Amino acid sequence: MSAAQARRAAVAAQGFGGTARRGRPSRRTIAAEVERLGLLQLDSVNVAVRAHYAPLFARLGPYDRDALDALAWPQTPAQARRRTMVEFWVHEASLLPMADWPLFRWRMRDNEAKHARWLAGALEHHPDVLDVVLGVIAEHGPLEAGEVEKVLGSGGDRRARAYGGWWQRSDVKVACEHLFAIGELTTGTRRGFRRVYELSERVLPPEVHARRPARDESMRELIRRAAAVLGVATEPDLRDHHRLPPAESRAAVAELVDAGELVPVAVEGWSAPAYRTPDLRVPRRISGRALLAPFDPLIWFRARTLRLFGFHYRIGIYTPAEKRTHGYYVFPFLLDGRLVARVDLKADRAMGLLRVPGAFLEDGADLPDEGRVAAELAAELATMAAWLDLEGVLVDGGGDLAAALGQAVKAQADNVGGWT
Repeated sequence: MSAAQARRAAVAAQGFGGTARRGRPSRRTIAAEVERLGLLQLDSVNVAVRAHYAPLFARLGPYDRDALDALAWPQTPAQARRRTMVEFWVHEASLLPMADWPLFRWRMRDNEAKHARWLAGALEHHPDVLDVVLGVIAEHGPLEAGEVEKVLGSGGDRRARAYGGWWQRSDVKVACEHLFAIGELTTGTRRGFRRVYELSERVLPPEVHARRPARDESMRELIRRAAAVLGVATEPDLRDHHRLPPAESRAAVAELVDAGELVPVAVEGWSAPAYRTPDLRVPRRISGRALLAPFDPLIWFRARTLRLFGFHYRIGIYTPAEKRTHGYYVFPFLLDGRLVARVDLKADRAMGLLRVPGAFLEDGADLPDEGRVAAELAAELATMAAWLDLEGVLVDGGGDLAAALGQAVKAQADNVGGWT
């Protein structure tokens, strides 16, 4: 397989196959896209838009973020009945389809074995902290960690009286997070992006909560799913998608190859062997555009991003200011299946603007010219600004694409009677 074929296959498998965005996606469409991708990574940074919202915008176009919230973090009994997603540690903290939660029972067991490392301080203060916190949530939940602490500190709970009303906030939070990591608790909902903990058995459907697949069965299924959504991938690519243990990932890949469910393939320029599904689709061309947030699954494994696109990417938020090359929260720009530019973005909600502190063009003889990149990027930025309920786009930073992008933004605003 040529490098170009592998790139097109990977981009298409990620949902960028050239299908035009049509209308406002329904809740069913949103749920189906999350199920197809397998997970949305969560992150607390909210410079432009929270991480879990952006991948769906990149693939579906403007959609109702409240609809995604209702499917993931219901606020009413009616919403809870239609819930389709739950949280767990997958590729870092993630949203995943509820039916997939049992596939991580092995990780819950691994996390339980690490309790001494996670809970050392809390256990020293209160050896039965896990039972106490679990009991409070069972009786009073769903609750935030701070609310559990208030119950225990109020003296109005029989568990609190056993400790004289004295509790450390950190002990309660650590206990809640550990119970979340071992599957006893999950996120019932969120308030202001804070977890509200609830018993997993009261959130998950009974048939889902009861499932206990064998560890090797889960590994194979997770590799199958990674292969489907990655298109063409090395074993480390497949492993990274769900952060699987290396030895078990390698074993699962070998077993799936033996079963004919994965096909080995040599990709031009790749030093490691790759794998694809037997029914892989390799389109002749990819069309369309998308802004990719730093935690988008197409680019989150940086070694793969470099191998697929020749695109070296580092998130500025984790880099000291003096070492940042392109900005703080940089979105690569995908155009016709190639990464052609990158823009540093910030939603200035006080001013009602999507600000562009930096815009940079990628080098490459086979990439589109600056004028087309600027025009397409300006159009996508305008779409994003409207989706975020902002009134316009302002290019107010540097970079070799900034001047052309600023002109394209102004031209577009003039054409539609808008402003920048």
